[in-house]
Amino acid sequence: MESATGRLLAISDLHVAYAENRAHASTLRPTSDDDWLLVAGDVAERVDDVEWTLSLLAERFARVVWAPGNHELWTSKNDPVQLRGVERYERLVEVCRSLGVITPEDPYVSWNGVTIVPLFIGYDYTFRPEGTATKEEALEVAQNAGVICTDEYRLHPDPYPSRDAWCAARLASTRDRLAALTEPVVFVNHYPLVREPTRVLRYPEFAQWCGTEHTADWHLRYNAACVVYGHLHIPRTTWYDGVRFEEVSVGYPREWRRLGGPPGPRQVLPYPVAP
Repeated sequence: MESATGRLLAISDLHVAYAENRAHASTLRPTSDDDWLLVAGDVAERVDDVEWTLSLLAERFARVVWAPGNHELWTSKNDPVQLRGVERYERLVEVCRSLGVITPEDPYVSWNGVTIVPLFIGYDYTFRPEGTATKEEALEVAQNAGVICTDEYRLHPDPYPSRDAWCAARLASTRDRLAALTEPVVFVNHYPLVREPTRVLRYPEFAQWCGTEHTADWHLRYNAACVVYGHLHIPRTTWYDGVRFEEVSVGYPREWRRLGGPPGPRQVLPYPVAP
């Protein structure tokens, strides 16, 4: 059991392959020696960039907790590490453990009476466009709209036959672990656990690459104090069923420039503002 007296902070979608984002990541510092940092995926595409970033953060924050995004799982031609699917994820877990960073494969840790739960779930195309009943129909609608996620070319599910099959396996194994929890939880997942945050996407067809309907009640079933996520590049605070959801993305330079600069870590707990 571990605890902290500082703040619980969160950030995601650092995308340090961009020079401006890498420079921003290098400025991230705690305000207290006891501050923890939750990193909700999409640090980078290359394994060495992920390692550089998490190493920097692990040196500065009392504890770093990481959940993978889709970009870490890409197998890109410019990455010396050409592992795919589960083997790539396992290599990233090894890197994190060498740095003392908590992953979804490690025992959950407690922060001031709240269990921190990093998740690796993925997506299964169930956030489908209206009027579609199958994955195939949803992908056809997206193709006709000119909206296709790069995951279709770079995120390989090996040895699973598909990304949705990998998601189903992760859902089953994660449910088994969550059943034993007794404290309130803070979920850290790259994707929102509910579909509602995707309703504001400029291209609604993209929602099918943004999560799974099978986690829609997890914030209630497992007594979530907060759900931290990224992926959408729409940083904001929303509430669903009385539970706070924090989208903590930095995003790409062209996106954060419109906001006046890249956002820093968001304070998750303690949270002084009523809903």
